[in-house]
Amino acid sequence: MTTPVLRVRGLGKRFGDVTALADVDLDVAEGEVVVVIGPSGSGKSTLVRCIDLLEEIDAGSVELDGELLGLRVDRRGVLRRMPARATAPQRRRMGMVFQSFNLFSHLTVERNVWEAPVRSLGEPLAEARARAQQLLERVGLGHKGDAYPVQLSGGQQQRVAIARALAMRPRLMLFDEPTSALDPELVGEVLAVMTSLAQERTTMVVVTHELQFAREVATRVVFMDAGRVVEQGTPDEVFGNPRTERLQTFLQRFSAAAS
Repeated sequence: MTTPVLRVRGLGKRFGDVTALADVDLDVAEGEVVVVIGPSGSGKSTLVRCIDLLEEIDAGSVELDGELLGLRVDRRGVLRRMPARATAPQRRRMGMVFQSFNLFSHLTVERNVWEAPVRSLGEPLAEARARAQQLLERVGLGHKGDAYPVQLSGGQQQRVAIARALAMRPRLMLFDEPTSALDPELVGEVLAVMTSLAQERTTMVVVTHELQFAREVATRVVFMDAGRVVEQGTPDEVFGNPRTERLQTFLQRFSAAAS
């Protein structure tokens, strides 16, 4: 059996007295699109933030291609937390797309895309700029390279954010509610880009409330509640034959709210 791209084991995270994640296990294979769904407060965003090392985990481990993330084993065999400067190279192997775009407002669209490859990866400027243009064309914004983020719609800004993440040539793409801050008419253009990435077998973990996207694009759907993975399977299994009462209730309430 090949090593999964991502392996999460026994992941736990607390915020004070609140348990955000409890004993979460998750494997993501090469080319998989794993879509994580669940009610607000179920731990979905905390999960991807822990994977990306934006949150310190309290228990368990995360591995990328078999490499332990954020932790190292010392000479006595004890796990120690790695300092931020040591985890930076690990984080560069993951592309994170946030809810709120997080573009640099003082930089052009093109420079938002090529800045990190030049500064962090040491790519030659000409090469990085050429790739930035290619990526902007890939997300339908090849004509917007000289614009600034404030001149773009929210959907366009999120597409730039996706191009920026891809510019780092990540092993794994993480999406944290990428359409939740968008007006409804702009959601489709972002989901279309994500669908094209899935068709190209980009390895992805997507946290979203867009259940139709999960039905149509996911190779596997993970349902979380109260910080735990309650159920997972193919879209047909999760949406067509939910096994747990909790998932059945969630899908019924979601359908009622959407109608």
